Amino acid sequence: MSATLLEPQSALASPAPSLARLYLLEARHEFLRLLRTPMFCIPTLLFPAMFYLLFGVVMNRGTVSGGFIPAVYMLAGYGMFGVMAPGLFGFGASVASDRDSGWLQWRRAMPMPPGAYLLAKLAMAMLFALLVGLILAAIAITLGGVRLPLSAWALLFVVEVLGVLPFCAIGLLIGSMVSAQAAPAIINLVFLPMSFLSGLWLPLMLLPRVLQEVAVLWPAWHLGQLAYMAVGQPNSGSAIGHVVVLAAITLLFLALARRRLARG
Repeated sequence: MSATLLEPQSALASPAPSLARLYLLEARHEFLRLLRTPMFCIPTLLFPAMFYLLFGVVMNRGTVSGGFIPAVYMLAGYGMFGVMAPGLFGFGASVASDRDSGWLQWRRAMPMPPGAYLLAKLAMAMLFALLVGLILAAIAITLGGVRLPLSAWALLFVVEVLGVLPFCAIGLLIGSMVSAQAAPAIINLVFLPMSFLSGLWLPLMLLPRVLQEVAVLWPAWHLGQLAYMAVGQPNSGSAIGHVVVLAAITLLFLALARRRLARG
């Protein structure tokens, strides 16, 4: 039998890639794609570090009554500010761009595992959130003199990595509704005011009373309280209550985004 007749059989006999490998490759390519996108990568990784270095380290020293330590408190706050961006921009702007370019429709015709597209973006957002947390931790330890137990660091990293989930859902809904040109502006209108009004930039106690009372409306506030609990700083509410609120927000926005995308 000739070699030419054996070639099709060998091609058919080659093992198909495993499902786990397909998901990992999709996640790797998504991470590398955004890592090589300066408009996403540079602000996401550097802005939280710059703000924390300025407001959390340079302009804040010492301890205030009640156990409030500025360098530690703002480490948690700017950490939550930093993890919001991968979720909002990584999903919102990216999905809007993929919709406008026709990439989403093209992917539906590809023999890819269901959910690989969104799971890859989710893995990308969680990995960027971890990188933001590690950068801030390095600044806090080397320049801010922050010393925390290993358990507190571990809990803070868990809050940062999982805390990106509700903002992925919010970003997904935005990306499913607006055009690629409008998405960055809409996301910034959500991202920046929510961060400020939730007390992530400055302690909420420094804001007007009316803003303190309505802060509970923002998912970023609930995430911030979990971060303050992790590092032993002043906080409000219960951990279970904050987790329930964030989980409900994630499921709600995910359902709305799924319905919107199903409509085309």
